[in-house]
Amino acid sequence: MDPLIRFKEAHLKGLISEDVYDLVIRRFPITVQGINRIEKASEIPYPVAYVEPSVVVSSPNPNSYEFGILFARTIPVMLEDKFQVVIQISAPLVAYGLKGTIHAILAHEFLHYIELIHKISKMDLLSDEISGNLFENVYADETRLIEPRAVFKDRTLLDHITKRFPSGFRDYKLENKVIKYWIDKNLPKTNVALDTNTVKLSIESLSKIKFDPDFLKKINELQQKSGKIRKKKLY
Repeated sequence: MDPLIRFKEAHLKGLISEDVYDLVIRRFPITVQGINRIEKASEIPYPVAYVEPSVVVSSPNPNSYEFGILFARTIPVMLEDKFQVVIQISAPLVAYGLKGTIHAILAHEFLHYIELIHKISKMDLLSDEISGNLFENVYADETRLIEPRAVFKDRTLLDHITKRFPSGFRDYKLENKVIKYWIDKNLPKTNVALDTNTVKLSIESLSKIKFDPDFLKKINELQQKSGKIRKKKLY
């Protein structure tokens, strides 16, 4: 699948301006470089990823002025009884994010992917936590992820993750750029309520999912390594 297909279609429909289109196309190799870097650092293939031609914003409720920009999302889907994890990368991130920021966000979603596979393989995921508060969601996001140092063998990449995700991702310069050059110019926007930005899979769906045993073995090894690193942090 062409990861830019939806973005290109939006441009053909006149939803994306020519200057923004050229900017995303020109900067997309930074995203590809990040995916290749993550695969090399983890020795695990990156899931299917695509560029979403809109800014994705999330708010506690439709009438709230408080909102957060979701620069990427890890989305599990069932297609004809086949399980697939897709990483949705927002076009504004590609357009305005610094190289280190893009790579850190891609790596962060990769950790979500590993955590998701682990939980599903253990039949430990019927639905994710639902919270109506942005701060609570940030906290939950950080406490349930696998330890980055257990996964990546890339010191610079780990530094990018540590600096940009100390307690939830916030990049005010990037957010301001997105508001000024994307939202204020009425480029495509998708609103996602926090209570819908969750994983929901039925027991029946979970029972049909099959994974490569070697892949699961690798994931379990990473989880055990992550647990040891966290114990060292505590003691």
